Amino acid sequence: MTVRPRSGPGRGWLLRLVIAFAFAQGAVSMARPAVSYRALALGAEETAVGVIAGVYALFPLFVAVPLGRRTDHGRCAPLLPLGALLISGGCALSGLVSSLPAMAAWSGVMGLGHLCFVIGAQSIVARQSAPHEQDRNFGHFTIGASLGQLIGPIAAGALISGQGGALGRTSALALLVSAGVCAVALTSLWRIEHRRTTDTRPPTDGKVPVRTILGARGVPSGILVSMAVLSATDILTAYLPVVGEHRSIAPATVGLLLSLRAAATIACRLVMTPLLRLLGRRALLTTSCLLAGLLCAGVALPVSVPVLAVMLAVLGFCLGVGQPLSMTTVVRAAPDGARSTALALRLTGNRLGQVAAPAAAGLIAGAVGVAAPFVLLGVGLVGAAGLGLRGEGRTEQPPADEGRTKTEPAPAHAPATDAVSDRSNRRSAPGVCPRDRRAARSPRSDG
Repeated sequence: MTVRPRSGPGRGWLLRLVIAFAFAQGAVSMARPAVSYRALALGAEETAVGVIAGVYALFPLFVAVPLGRRTDHGRCAPLLPLGALLISGGCALSGLVSSLPAMAAWSGVMGLGHLCFVIGAQSIVARQSAPHEQDRNFGHFTIGASLGQLIGPIAAGALISGQGGALGRTSALALLVSAGVCAVALTSLWRIEHRRTTDTRPPTDGKVPVRTILGARGVPSGILVSMAVLSATDILTAYLPVVGEHRSIAPATVGLLLSLRAAATIACRLVMTPLLRLLGRRALLTTSCLLAGLLCAGVALPVSVPVLAVMLAVLGFCLGVGQPLSMTTVVRAAPDGARSTALALRLTGNRLGQVAAPAAAGLIAGAVGVAAPFVLLGVGLVGAAGLGLRGEGRTEQPPADEGRTKTEPAPAHAPATDAVSDRSNRRSAPGVCPRDRRAARSPRSDG
């Protein structure tokens, strides 16, 4: 009998996926501030700029779940080039049109492309990673997003402010360049998804209802943790410049502080595996959210710039934990045959957070003060730490069971196990016959 290798395809696909995601996320991170600057150049007021920015997050809300369902019952890879093309088209046409409604529409197309790319990419990582590799692979996958978020805004600022000309012309140039950057992602999308992995997924009987997915223990907590972490990142990016203005911190210094936060997030994801071995998933998620909440609230304090830099570095490190671990939490807790839909629901929650959190922060900042949103974020992250204590639901297993199937061996095998020799017992886990042990190492064990 031929024994399958334990870990499925090699990791070259993951490296190519990280590279492609870095270019796609970098293009979006360049384009979003450039869209705002171009809208201002076309005569938009602050409210119109907010609407255009909000369409980016609102438009994909209506297609996230259908895309997830389609991915659950088919291949993931086609969503990646589709997403890259939509991002490139949305960026380029946002730089070419001269009306605000058209800019809002193409901003929505850009958001739809980003959603397609992320759903496809996350589903590939979930499908092609063994259970004990999911935390590591999701951590490495999100490095691509962090690289894009680190480089994209810096490149956009250099293009928009480095030409010394009209704001409309330089912002349009930044949008066209971002379209070209995203197109580069297409060169890394070869042989991303493996047919063998696709074909070994278990058959499903119809669609799993959304209510059933959200009712699975671990899915709601994973979604809420992701929302809290992403909201903290977005609000920090949007309101730290306002805090800097109130404290007379130069814009260049604020940019360096934000880059320091992003670099710390990348560093966290590079050492995710040793941290998991040291603390465990639940303790790591809970501790990072709790510490991030305290540091977010601490940003509201009138501290010096060096102290603020240290706080933001540690905060960025802590925020780097939540996204990859929340992906794994949702994937492990979701019913079989509905993992991509569960990831799409998580992205839907993220988009809702991206819409609601800035609006709430703006209301609170206007009524109480510019530091108040950071206190609110701190409370939200402390709440997320409490959710992390609840566990991951039905698929959580002790470390000794890594690599085994979710379904334990049937009781019918127990007598055969009891009858084996002492030598066989020493080579296999208690209660598991060697044949089942070989099957548990098969890539089919991830379902």
